[in-house]
Amino acid sequence: MGEDPGTDDRTAGRPRRSPGAARTAEASAPPDDVRGPDPGAAPREAEPAPSVPLRGLDAANGLAALRGLLDRPLASYYLLLSCAGLLLLIGLTMVFSATSVKDYAEDGNASASVTKQAIFAVIGIVVFWACQRLPASTYRSLGRPLLFTSIGLLLLLNLLLAYARLTDQDSARIGPIEARLLWLFIGGVQVQPSELAKIALVLWGAHLIARKGAALGWWRELATPLFPVMGLLFVLVGYNDVGTMLCLLALVVGLLWAAGVRMRVFGALTVVGLLGVGLLIAVASLGAGSGERGADNYRLARLTLFLNPPAPDKCGDPCYQFYQGRLAIEHGGWFGVGLGKGSLKWDWLPEAHNDFIFAIIAEELGVIGCAVVLSLFAVLAYTGLRIARRVDDPFRRLAAAAVTTWLVSQAVINVGGVVGLLPITGLPLPFISDGGSALVVTLAGIGMLASFARAEPDAARALHARPPARWVRLLWAPLPPLPGRRRRPATPPAGRGSVPRSRERRHDDQAAPRGVRQDRSRGGTASERRR
Repeated sequence: MGEDPGTDDRTAGRPRRSPGAARTAEASAPPDDVRGPDPGAAPREAEPAPSVPLRGLDAANGLAALRGLLDRPLASYYLLLSCAGLLLLIGLTMVFSATSVKDYAEDGNASASVTKQAIFAVIGIVVFWACQRLPASTYRSLGRPLLFTSIGLLLLLNLLLAYARLTDQDSARIGPIEARLLWLFIGGVQVQPSELAKIALVLWGAHLIARKGAALGWWRELATPLFPVMGLLFVLVGYNDVGTMLCLLALVVGLLWAAGVRMRVFGALTVVGLLGVGLLIAVASLGAGSGERGADNYRLARLTLFLNPPAPDKCGDPCYQFYQGRLAIEHGGWFGVGLGKGSLKWDWLPEAHNDFIFAIIAEELGVIGCAVVLSLFAVLAYTGLRIARRVDDPFRRLAAAAVTTWLVSQAVINVGGVVGLLPITGLPLPFISDGGSALVVTLAGIGMLASFARAEPDAARALHARPPARWVRLLWAPLPPLPGRRRRPATPPAGRGSVPRSRERRHDDQAAPRGVRQDRSRGGTASERRR
């Protein structure tokens, strides 16, 4: 018998597979280079996984997320509220820490000063709420009355102090009105006229410069807003407040910088400021203000201390506060001794709750706490300048720049005096130092900035696209006007005669494009006459 042709001796004992199954098995079999290792071979080392730059990717994602948050329409408004709210909370906390020991020693009530400051904070929040609801037209109309009121109060303060010196009285009082160095007491109300002068100068100066417009390029037109400002600074000379004069000077610089005035004007203002400081020192040496003839000139002593500080063992009364503040900063270190555990406030550091409250922050919260406070002021400066850059109304732009310059310069002067980078001036730290009038006026300035932030073009469109509930608009703030849909111009045009006729013609001819310049003797443009 013949053998089967499909079978041989080699395949007789194997199960038969179909051709398709064989091809599938061959395809599914791993190649030689990826098959499992031979049991007798040495184990192979695992290859490292490729590295991925996660740190750079996370940083890029974080920056993109931050940029997205800042690009939102109401980012300026919420940044402003966050900074002001945090600074206010820090201020109330530090006022309680700096005054609790002294208040408890006096009447057994450790929270007397912070309760008073909290009442003024509530009043300031109400003023903030009212200011953020006001339109720009109301602010323009309030500038001149507030300026005249502040000048009148300053004159009254100086006259009362001068009358007390001439009559050798212990207190400067006429009827229910009493004057004490920087404050007026009218009945039971305490007023600091210099704080009112700041907000008045912001509104009046922004309105006046916005009306001038392009005419500010000429000295004759620029002198109109400068002379009243210099007069106000001269009034402030009488009651010994160098810090407020420097703050007002910085405010004027902010106004003119936002208006685009030439750099030589800022040089002239610097010279005027230095001359004003010298005049203040000279007047104080004659016994002006609250001092007496022959008394020590404390402002000259502060300036001498800054330029040539004596050794700590040879330090007298003029530099006692300075060195105690430095000691508090050194005692705090990086993380501080703990909130409420500072020792310099136990009647060792003069004005620990007011001028030198930053030293208490450095002692109890350390460098970290100081960095947080300075960072909040830096964010406040960025937010204010952002608002000034984004609004389209010249008045709002000038006022926002002036308020920002005022608050930031006051903080810089205070902190610089505490750490020894600037002479001590006695200016309080905004939001944080103890003082009712200063806190209310500061929150009024923040309310103005909040009103301007809601009036940004993108913010106004977003609020009108998705308006809040009616009760929110009634209780918090109304909707801002849409850009380009105002019933009246945001800034009234300059009156007749504000710009000389020849200069006005020159400005119009330079502003018009070539071939379209106006011909005042013949009607129409140059291109129309050629037709």
